[in-house]
Amino acid sequence: MSAPRILGNKLHPGKTVLLVCDVQERFRSLIWRCETVVRTTQYMTRLAALLDIPVVVTEQYKKAFGPTIAECFAENTIPSTAHVFEKKQFSMLTPPLLQQLQQYPERDTFVLVGIEAHVCVQQTCLDLLALQKEVHLVADGISSQQPYDREIALQRMQQAGAFLTTAQSAAFMLMQTADHPQFKAFSQLTVEHMKKRNEFNDDYQKSSITRE
Repeated sequence: MSAPRILGNKLHPGKTVLLVCDVQERFRSLIWRCETVVRTTQYMTRLAALLDIPVVVTEQYKKAFGPTIAECFAENTIPSTAHVFEKKQFSMLTPPLLQQLQQYPERDTFVLVGIEAHVCVQQTCLDLLALQKEVHLVADGISSQQPYDREIALQRMQQAGAFLTTAQSAAFMLMQTADHPQFKAFSQLTVEHMKKRNEFNDDYQKSSITRE
């Protein structure tokens, strides 16, 4: 039985696709706390590899904004199993990408990381929700040039029906149990991520918006 929509279903690796939205070289110096987004994206893509979760990547106008930042993946290399699509529209859901998603008819849950929160990430999220998909936004893996734009976009997407989460929360839910055969590798991955990650303030009770 599915959980009520207001609660959202628990993440399950067999029903999930990881979407990586436009984490490209040109944006590295422009995005607020971009290095945290990159580290979080690497954590999620490495987790996806452990759990056989498909990874779909977009690059916005690659000629202008460059390739996906290599550190988003283990060994600083996009694996051959990841599906990469160049685009000019803001939403990730281009016809070629939608065609790729048809290869996963049993997967109706999307975990989303990337930039910019208020443009490409938001439009992707709203398009997925319009298709009756469930969307989980990894807050420490999503940003914009301006923190205010990021904050409002996360609120907007949550109001539309997406679920806010963090990388570790999503990861442990996908792992499900310490008895999982990949748990030792996952535990080591998580320790490495904790050592490298920067402080990323996603506490909305401390934000200027909430205080007001």
